[in-house]
Amino acid sequence: MNREQKRKLGVLAVLGLALLVGGTFAFQSFNQRAINDRLRDNEFEVGGRVHDYYNRDTENKDVFVENYGEEPIMARIRLSEFMEIRKRGETSFTPVVLNTERGEVETWTTYIPDGNSLTTRVGDSAAFNQYSNLTFGWTRGGEYAPWYLPTFNHVENDLMTAAAGHARDYIAGAGATDGSTDGATHPGDGTDAYWQEDVTYTNGSQGETWPGASDGTERTTAQNLPQDRAPMTLQQWAALPNEHKIGDFWVIDHETGWAYWASQLQVGETSSYLLDAAQMTEVAHDIRGSYYYGIHVDSQLISPDIVFEDEPQEGHGGSLGQLLDGIRNNAVDDEEFENPDYDEDSLPDAFRFSPMSPGRIFTMAGEQYRYLEDMGDGNHMIILEQGLPRAPSGGMDARISAWYRELDISVQNIVSPVLVNLTVRAGVSSFTWSNPDYWNRLPLDLHVRPDVAADVTAVVAVEDGGVKRAFALSLADMVRLSQPGKIFSTQAGRKIPIRDSGVVTQAWRLRIRSTEIGGNNWIVESYSPFSPQIRGTRLNVFGGDRSDDADRPALIIHQ
Repeated sequence: MNREQKRKLGVLAVLGLALLVGGTFAFQSFNQRAINDRLRDNEFEVGGRVHDYYNRDTENKDVFVENYGEEPIMARIRLSEFMEIRKRGETSFTPVVLNTERGEVETWTTYIPDGNSLTTRVGDSAAFNQYSNLTFGWTRGGEYAPWYLPTFNHVENDLMTAAAGHARDYIAGAGATDGSTDGATHPGDGTDAYWQEDVTYTNGSQGETWPGASDGTERTTAQNLPQDRAPMTLQQWAALPNEHKIGDFWVIDHETGWAYWASQLQVGETSSYLLDAAQMTEVAHDIRGSYYYGIHVDSQLISPDIVFEDEPQEGHGGSLGQLLDGIRNNAVDDEEFENPDYDEDSLPDAFRFSPMSPGRIFTMAGEQYRYLEDMGDGNHMIILEQGLPRAPSGGMDARISAWYRELDISVQNIVSPVLVNLTVRAGVSSFTWSNPDYWNRLPLDLHVRPDVAADVTAVVAVEDGGVKRAFALSLADMVRLSQPGKIFSTQAGRKIPIRDSGVVTQAWRLRIRSTEIGGNNWIVESYSPFSPQIRGTRLNVFGGDRSDDADRPALIIHQ
C-alpha cells in the first residue's frame, strides 16, 4: 500500500468516527514480551530485534526482524488479535471471540490463515475477517526496498522490541491494553516510509533516550531485504519446487500461526516486512458505538544450532520439518536420500550430491561448502562457504592451491580435473550492463569478448590437459550461474558469510582481472545496500585490493 492510499484510509477512519454518536475508536498494537525463551534456557543469546512500526491514524503496520549480532539467526513471528464491541446504549464491551479478555493477551486469538489464502482467517480467527484486513509483505512498483533505522538496543538478553509510533513494547508499556499508554522503544512516528536513505539519528538528540544505548549513540538508516516472493502459507510453500523453497520471504504455518523467515537471517541483514498494514473494514467503521481492536506480536529468534521449543522431531515434521531443515541447510533436498545436516561434519561417502538443491550447505571433511549445480555425468560444482582470508601477497591462485593441498585425501580423491585460464582480463566498460545500479546487474554482451565468454570452468580429462585442482570462478561462470533458477540469481545466493575470526567479508574475488587502474581481480561485493554486485575492480587507499576481500575456492567433484 502506497503512502497516498494509506492517507486516504486514515481519512476514512476519521470520517467513520465522526458518524459515531457518543462512540470511541480504539486501535492499538504492541509487541511481544519475550523473544529468546529457548535461548535463555540454553544460556545463549543471539543479536536479533523485532521491529514494529505502527501508526493508528494511517493504519500503517510494519513488522520485521533485524539481525544486529555476529552470527546468523532463525526467526519466527506469531500474530494474535483481540476485538470487543460496546454498542450504543450498552454499558460493557463484548468480545467478538468468546473467552477472550483485553487485559490477558494469552487469551487473544492466534491469526490462522486458510491453507490456500493467507489473508482469509479460519477457525476462531475467522471472527475478525469482517472487521480487519491485514496486508502481508511489501511491494512498490519501481521501488527497491524500504529503509529503517537500526535498533539502538544491542543488549542481547533484553527482551524489548523496537516499537515505534503508536506501537509499544509490552515491557515498556507495562502490559497496558488501553489503546493510549505509551511504550515506544524506538524513534519514528510509525507512518509509511518515515525513514529514508542516509539519515543519521543520534540517541537523545530529540529529548528521548531510547533503550539499550546512551545519549550520543548514532544509527544510520539501512534497507530491509527485498522479498524474493510474497508471504505464503506452509501449504502453498510445500507446492513450490525445491529450488524455490528457501529464500528471503515469510512462510506462515496455517496450523499454528507461526510465520517463519524462510532462510537464515545473516549478520547485518534485516528481513522484509511480514506485515505492511492493518486496516479496519467498513463494517468496523459502521459500528454504532465503541470498539477496541488490538494485535499482539510474539516472536522467537534462535541460533540455527538449536531448535524452536515446539519444533517437530527429526523425520516426523512433515512440511514444517522440511522447511526448518531447509532453512538450516540453506536448501531443501529431494526426499530420495537424507543427507547429513549442514553442520554435521561427514566424509564424502556419507553424501549423495544429486538430490541436493543449489545453495545447499554441507560440511565435508572439516570444510563447509555450498552446492552450486549438477553438471551432469556425475559431476557437481561446489564452493567454499566462508572463503579464505586474503594472503599478504594477494596471490589468489597460490592461496587457493595451498588450500587444496591441505584438503583431506578423501575429498581430493573425488575431485574432477579441469582447465583454468588465469590470464583473462577485461574492464567494466567492455560490456553493456543490465540493471547497472542494482545487485543483479549482468553483462548483456559477454560475446563481444570471446576470451571472457569462453572462460567457463568445465571437466577436462587428464589426457587432454585437465588438472585436479581448486579454482576461483570466472566471470563467465558467474553469468551462467546467475540466470533464473540458478544459485546466483538471488542476493542470498551470492553472499558470503562472516568468517570465524569475526572479520566481515566485504567481497569475494573472481579469477578474471581488470584492465583498469591497478589491474585487480573482479569481485562480487557484499557491502552496499544493492550488493552483492559484480564489479570490475575496487581500490583501497593504498591502490590495491581491499584486505577484507576473500578468495573463495570452488571444486568440481564426481560421484
